[in-house]
Parts: sequence; C-alpha cells; structure tokens
Amino acid sequence: MNTLRLLLLVGLAAVAAPSAAQHEDHVPKAAEPDPHAHHAPAAAPLIPRPSDADRAAAFPDLGGMTAEAHMAAGPRWRVLADRLEWQDADEGDAFAWDLEGWFGGDFDRVWLRTEGQHEHDGTRGADLQLLYGHAFARWWEMVAGMRHDTGPGPSRDWMAIGVQGLAPYMLDVEATTYMGGAGRTALRLEAVYELRLTSRLVLQPQLELDLYGKDDPETRIGSGLSQAEAGLRLRYEFRRELAPYLGVVWQRRFGDTADLARAAGDGDRDTRLVAGIRVWF
Repeated sequence: MNTLRLLLLVGLAAVAAPSAAQHEDHVPKAAEPDPHAHHAPAAAPLIPRPSDADRAAAFPDLGGMTAEAHMAAGPRWRVLADRLEWQDADEGDAFAWDLEGWFGGDFDRVWLRTEGQHEHDGTRGADLQLLYGHAFARWWEMVAGMRHDTGPGPSRDWMAIGVQGLAPYMLDVEATTYMGGAGRTALRLEAVYELRLTSRLVLQPQLELDLYGKDDPETRIGSGLSQAEAGLRLRYEFRRELAPYLGVVWQRRFGDTADLARAAGDGDRDTRLVAGIRVWF
C-alpha cells in the first residue's frame, strides 16, 4: 500500500513540473531598460510652483488682525492719471488730461477729479470736481459734491450727485447729474472698458456723453445732447503703474451746441490722433 502511494505521488510530481514551467513562461516580466533608448526630458508643469515671494504677496502678514479689521484699519489714497496726452486737432496741437484721486477707506472716500483740453488759443473746457463717495453695494459707490467749470465764457458752478462702479462684463461706469444756478441742469455719462490682449498690451475703448437741460449761449452750450467723445487707446504696460499709449478720438457736437460752435468759427466734429501716458501711484 505504501508502495502504491509513493508511485502516485511521483506521477503527480512529474505531471505538475512541466505545467508550472509553462505557466512561468507566460508570466509577464518587467521590461529591462534599454541603454541605447532616447529618453525625452520631463514636461514642465502647466502651473508653476508658487515661490515664497508669491505666497507672501497673496497672504501678507496682518499682524494678528482679521481681514475685516485690516480693511478698516486706516485711510489710504491713490492718484490716477488715466489720460495725459497730446492730440492732433484740426486747429493745431492740443493737450488733454483726465486725472482723479481719492483718500479714505473701503466704504467712505473723498474724490478729486479733473479733466479738460487746452489748445493754442486757450482752454477749450475744463472741470474740477470735489466729491464724497459712499459704497452702497459691492463694486458700487454713490458720490455727491461740487463741480467747477472753466472755458469759453464765464465759469460755472454745479452741485453734483451720481453713482459709479463696475457693471457686468467689467464695464467701468460713471453717471452724474448736476444742478447749477439759474435752473441749469446737466448729466454726464461715461463708460470705459479694458480689453487685455496680452499680459502687457491693453485696448481701452471709452465713451463720454454730456447732456444739458437748457441753453447757455455764454458758454456755447445748447440743450439736449450737447457733445459726445469716443476714444480707442492701445497701451503697453511696462509696469501696471506706467503705460504709454497711442489712439484715436472722435468728438462730435449736436443740436444747438453745434450751431453755437459753428457761429464761433469752430467745427461740429473732429477726429484726433493721440499719444500719451497713463500713470498711477
């Protein structure tokens, strides 16, 4: 009996040995590295790893304060010269400016604005505004204050009230109404958009409309839509705070304002090439 059992075990071992060897041949083995194969360099990551300077800029040290307390900690200020430019006008060279500055916090600020044009025969028109602004919604602010106009004819003073802010699609909007002496009223609408073509190249369309409630022949202003200005400027930002630009500006007077301009020897429309610089600090 023991002999029979021994024979059976030897037979089973003889059958199993070739099967195991055959199974071993079918098991995939790790490919051995080819010393002559060309290895491509590892691809650079799509998003670079942030540096210590990037982290410090994104998460500044607030000295133990919360973000809300830091925002309300104290007044700040900024000055922006959106346009300081030479213009090629029909009557000769001209200089135009559009500057603003503010002082205050995130909810309450004092604004100072001025814009105008100076040509060979003097200032064509300029205004200076001192406004108080209060934020009433995210990205929106109500302003109120005074405006002083100079230019052809006597100067004019106005009370001002309006809104300004960032509309959908990143459209920067200002709408201000004015009330002056002798029942004079006015409305100014302005919209500016910034189209970033590259990290440094920015295309800036701009539109400004002026409307008046009554004729003012002494300052060559008629009622209704008085004048419109549309501009297209392309700037290159050496830094965000410093950007020269080139562009073109279209100016048009309407209605009684156009009639008064023609009577004074001026045209009712003009196309100007412009070159200037935009700075802020």
